[in-house]
Amino acid sequence: MKILIVCQYFWPETFRINDVAASLRERGHEVTVLTGKPNYPAGAYFPGYKLFGRNRETYRGVDVLRVPIVPRGQNSRMQLAFNYLSYAILGSLLAPFRARDRYDAILVYALSPITQVMPALILKMLGRGPVYLWLHDLWPESLSATGAVRAKILMRFLGFVTRLIHRSVDHNFVSCAGFTEKLEAMGVDRKRISYLPSYAEDIYGEYAGADHRAECDALVPQGFRVMFAGNIGYAQDFPTVIAAAELLRPHKHIQWVVVGDGRAFQWLTEEVACRGLQKVFHLVGRFPVNQMPQWFACADAMLVTLRSEPIFALTLPQKIQSYMAASKPIIAAIDGEAELIINGSQSGICVRAGDATALAEAVLKTSGMNAEMLSQLGHNGRKYFDAHFERQLLLTQLEEWMRDAAVRA
Repeated sequence: MKILIVCQYFWPETFRINDVAASLRERGHEVTVLTGKPNYPAGAYFPGYKLFGRNRETYRGVDVLRVPIVPRGQNSRMQLAFNYLSYAILGSLLAPFRARDRYDAILVYALSPITQVMPALILKMLGRGPVYLWLHDLWPESLSATGAVRAKILMRFLGFVTRLIHRSVDHNFVSCAGFTEKLEAMGVDRKRISYLPSYAEDIYGEYAGADHRAECDALVPQGFRVMFAGNIGYAQDFPTVIAAAELLRPHKHIQWVVVGDGRAFQWLTEEVACRGLQKVFHLVGRFPVNQMPQWFACADAMLVTLRSEPIFALTLPQKIQSYMAASKPIIAAIDGEAELIINGSQSGICVRAGDATALAEAVLKTSGMNAEMLSQLGHNGRKYFDAHFERQLLLTQLEEWMRDAAVRA
């Protein structure tokens, strides 16, 4: 197939769409990506990039087409709005000239914002190919839940735009089962919705049992290491994590490790210093995906948290697939779909979102488990991953559904 992927984010930014694009290319498809100039998460263009120029390059055999966008800056609401709108507008204006071919499938990898689908819909109107939307973040509810948008008029407008988008694409692939009901409520025909969860890269299974601890051991004291890996944002509810760390301050063997970056990184750094948690709470920064297995290898348990909001109860954070792939026990303060999967797979301990006391108790309980018990939790997670989230399985599903989604619509 000749496939165009539309996504505001792409290499050298670190997102799973990088692997999706390269994997489809390795499977023999002709793959092109229409994206913006890389600036996530720091908010400034990556070295070698600027507003204009460097509009075309290659990544692992994938043809990459870039359009100018306004960088995120320091992630203020106004800066993010300009960032989101710039890709939607400039991408829509330039897509007909940058992506001139006729495609068998135009796949939108829909992280936030949903407006990044607009260039794909313009191409559809021009007869360039059917549009398939792989939804990973539900708008506009996620904006309200994180406090990014509070004005009711704006929320109603964004709700109208979102409904129009989901009705306009040829098929919606939802990464979380709970999104299906929301899309049906928007008036999307159930026949145009399919459940397609995210996967984790093969590297986690390859290095899950390997000893690649040198860098971690140099930065983090020995003890029971609870590791959070991924985006540090307001949705991830770090106030609850900090509160749990304070409750466990007397248990000095428990070490909290955060591997990642994001909008709340500076706030979290200041909170750790303000509360005097530097000896037990370690922010080590962001690393490329191919280095994450060595960090996972030095963790005793992996942490996932989300705020207590109805929309987040429908969400399955992609890090859960990575944790399971690496055969690591999971400690979670999260509700809804993720809670059902963690408990159902018997891969860890899950408590209510936002409950710092329960989270602290779960960490303390897990730290008291012997190696065999921890290994069994990790094994259970990997078994569930192989059955439901395995990479080749889901890529094959994606291929098949892109081929026949138009027929089933």
